Amino acid sequence: MFKNHPKGLIPAALANMGERFGFYTMMAILTLFLMSKFGLSETEAGGMYSTFYGAIYILALLGGLIADWTKNYKGTIIAGLVVMCLGYLFLAMPALITTQWIALAALLVIAFGNGLFKGNLQALVGQMYDNEKYAKLRDSGFQIFYMFINVGAIFAPFAAVAVRNWFVKLQGFAYNPDLPDLCWQFKNATMSQEIFNGRFTELATQVSGNGTPDMNTFADSYLNAFNTGFHYAFSVAIVAMLISMVVFFIYKKILPDKKVIAQTGKPQITAEQIRQDAKEIKQRILALFAVFAVVIFFWFSFHQNGLTLTMFAKDYTQLRVFGLDITAEIFQSINPFIVVILTPVIMALFAVLAKRGKEPSTPKKIGIGMGIAAAAFLVMAIGSIGLPALNEVKDVGGLDFDLRVTPWLLFATYFILTVAELFISPLGLSFVSKVAPAHLQGLMQGCWLGATAVGNFSLFLGAMMYKNISISITWTVFVTVCLLSMIAMFAMVKWLEKVAE
Repeated sequence: MFKNHPKGLIPAALANMGERFGFYTMMAILTLFLMSKFGLSETEAGGMYSTFYGAIYILALLGGLIADWTKNYKGTIIAGLVVMCLGYLFLAMPALITTQWIALAALLVIAFGNGLFKGNLQALVGQMYDNEKYAKLRDSGFQIFYMFINVGAIFAPFAAVAVRNWFVKLQGFAYNPDLPDLCWQFKNATMSQEIFNGRFTELATQVSGNGTPDMNTFADSYLNAFNTGFHYAFSVAIVAMLISMVVFFIYKKILPDKKVIAQTGKPQITAEQIRQDAKEIKQRILALFAVFAVVIFFWFSFHQNGLTLTMFAKDYTQLRVFGLDITAEIFQSINPFIVVILTPVIMALFAVLAKRGKEPSTPKKIGIGMGIAAAAFLVMAIGSIGLPALNEVKDVGGLDFDLRVTPWLLFATYFILTVAELFISPLGLSFVSKVAPAHLQGLMQGCWLGATAVGNFSLFLGAMMYKNISISITWTVFVTVCLLSMIAMFAMVKWLEKVAE
């Protein structure tokens, strides 16, 4: 699978794997942390989640501009890792994060660091395949790069949950996903007497293990234990950033360096060449922005995994598999695990099709991926038929185990969504690196991430629907969005194929 690829691919992928481990450690717990720490509603947490997730990708535009202007991609990448470390350090310190706005400020520091790092590392990978020797391996190179990202992401939720639950246990409590919300209801005096005498007292007694506790003391103590455990879980990301930095420093000499090319006078694109090819460059940029517009809707749907799909796991899903109790965050490990397992399979499939002259073009693959994403949310829509609205669930203090859906519904959805992701994300990165004008590689990779940002800024709409309308209809909205995007993509395929030639 790695044969004939440039030497810098694996070190770049390993550096990215460490950074992604840290990032997904945080993303696995972020929504639930915000709700538990500050007593936010689903919509309020969704707003903060959307702002942060969007900022991560919109700031990649700034990171791309900085790297293109300085021609110092490696220095920009290292600066990004340092800035992200600082952001995670702030989040890991309970005494500092006293309000949701301070938490958002720390998240935006991480977003800025990510903007310096993410798009520019992808641009370096693309530069490796500008060499004619490797040009035909561009798609598979990005698939390998993407697979390594997800190796880190597989274990991140487990690490976050392990640290959080360890601290909760250290304080003499057991983990329960419904208790933070119930504690806030009690503290805010919005809890009904029926829930207080029933579910809240029952759960408090179970997790305390020492008879019925004083409920005022319990609510404060449990929230403190739960939230401090979350804070300490963020420290895992700091270790991952440092590992990523070490890998990058060790191997950075074998990665492409545009700054060196500029200083040594090796062939570059001149202003005259840019003017001569202005028409072609315009077509390339238009084609890229057409693809960006389509994938906005994929990311709007796909990144519900850390928001509404995680909420669904907490509120509606039986958290038990093969007799073992699990947590809502663990479902986010399904996606990267399947990426790692299926990437070689899909690469082999495309290789077989290529030998037969039947491999779909990259734009066709992206269109197919949108259709597959629609199928994933169709599974959720069908599986959610008949479930009560969220306000009805909260009125009874949470659903009993027998009234919840099987966890295999989410397993199936994540599996199908992951297949869609493999048709869209790594191949989209490949398409950008191939079509982007050479003097705008960092900026165009930043624009790809900017399109992701637009989708992410819209994530809060999913949380609003989840809270206020039928669960099944919420998923149907995503089905519709993905189908319309698929149709738009296939309508542009011939033009996009021509531009990419």
